[in-house]
Amino acid sequence: MKIAIASDHGGFERKADIIEYCAKKGLVLEDLGTHNTDSCDYPLIADKMADYIVNKKADLGILVCGSGIGISIAANRHKGIRAALLYNEQVAALAKEHNNANIAVFGGRTQSKEEVLKYLDIFLATPFSNGERHIRRIEQLDN
Repeated sequence: MKIAIASDHGGFERKADIIEYCAKKGLVLEDLGTHNTDSCDYPLIADKMADYIVNKKADLGILVCGSGIGISIAANRHKGIRAALLYNEQVAALAKEHNNANIAVFGGRTQSKEEVLKYLDIFLATPFSNGERHIRRIEQLDN
C-alpha cells in the first residue's frame, strides 16, 4: 500500500512524528511537503494530496494542519476524496469501516502525538465493511 503524507506549517511537527513512527513499522510514506515551519497555505497542500489520491499515485493519504479542520475542508472539495478528521478511536474506525475514507486528517496543534498515532493505527487496521448502504452513500458523494 502506498501512503502519501502532507502538512502545512501548523502540522509540520506532527507530520514528522507520523513519518518516524511509520518508518519504525516498516511503512514508507511519500512526503508531499511542507518541508519546514515557514508559513504556507493549507488549501494548496490539500489540492496536491487530492491529486495524488484521485490519480492513484497513492492509495491513502494523511494530512495535518493546525486544527485539521481547514485542510479537511479543502481536501473534501475534490470529487473522489473522503478526508476524515480522526479525533477519537471510534471515529478512526468508522471513517474507514463506513465511509472508506481515503485521507486521514489530524490537528497538529490540537492532538497529541500519542493520540494521532493511536488513531492512525486504528484507521490503517480497519477494513471497509463494503456494505450495500455504505457503497450507495459513497457513490452519492461522487455525484
